[in-house]
Amino acid sequence: MSTITNEKLKFYQTGSFAVGNRLVPLQLRSFQSEEDRANALTSGHRACQGCGEALGARYVVDAALASAEGKVMAVNATGCLEVFSTPYPETSWQLPWLHSLFGNAPAVATGVQAALRAKGREDIRVLAQGGDGGTVDIGFACLSGMFERNDDVLYVCYDNEAYMNTGVQRSGATPPAARTATTQAVGEHPGNVFGQGKNVPRIAMAHEIPYVATATVADLRDLEYKVQRAMSMRGARYLHVMVPCPLGWGSASQDTIKLARLASQSGLFPVFEAEHGEVVASSKIRQRVQVEEYLKLQRRFAHLFKPRQDDVIDALQAMADRNIVRYGLLDDSTIPAYPAAPQED
Repeated sequence: MSTITNEKLKFYQTGSFAVGNRLVPLQLRSFQSEEDRANALTSGHRACQGCGEALGARYVVDAALASAEGKVMAVNATGCLEVFSTPYPETSWQLPWLHSLFGNAPAVATGVQAALRAKGREDIRVLAQGGDGGTVDIGFACLSGMFERNDDVLYVCYDNEAYMNTGVQRSGATPPAARTATTQAVGEHPGNVFGQGKNVPRIAMAHEIPYVATATVADLRDLEYKVQRAMSMRGARYLHVMVPCPLGWGSASQDTIKLARLASQSGLFPVFEAEHGEVVASSKIRQRVQVEEYLKLQRRFAHLFKPRQDDVIDALQAMADRNIVRYGLLDDSTIPAYPAAPQED
């Protein structure tokens, strides 16, 4: 298998803050700042404006290609990422790419890796990817099997917290109280119920696989580092990336990065690394915010404020507080006071 030939790109702002590399040494600059980056997910795809998944996939696959010197094969579950990147007969992918069913991407990736091993091509790495629907729900059994066998595959879940491609239905990653097409904002307890769903990063840790990590599209260097770290290992590895969805969340397209940052800075989405079942590092919260600041930017939570449902908001805040203590997201691992959210007139 030959190394992928990179397409020559015109960079109008090379070296600027726009590509995330100003004021840092050359060796610390992002893969995205390089003129010769792989550009694995190139122009022509049909993602929505502000799509977090398109950003996440480009960042992850480019970093994986850089780490493996271009020798990567990707297996993609059915879902938004597959649909908007490969409208038949076109494709936006610039690497060997295989489309699987909604629920069997981990199994297909296992087969690809086994075939490469049988051919003596262990230099070619296998990356599997899917959304939260194909990962947390439909593909959960295949994913657990991949973890149990410790297959040499990096699986990446791009989590936008619902089945966005088919009409914004609830998934096992949909947060409590969120409105979806199947958890309407009506009744005594509107939105998604509390106490359901799955925390797949923790389930992956329970399998004691070599590497588990979470990340968001708001911190490019952290995301690229974790891909690089995962690609340096062998065996089953799992990366769970928060990718806000303007369509399903009812948010402004320009707020995608802001929302991902608020999710981590509030504690609702803890960012950490684990090896062989134990947390080894966590990304500390720089400026803590109340969960209310995160919720107010999304129409899927609008029913919590008209009229205001303090009990539900407090319950979501308690979830964030628990994450902060569990993963040590603050330096002193306590729950300090944080700036009060501005009150509406």
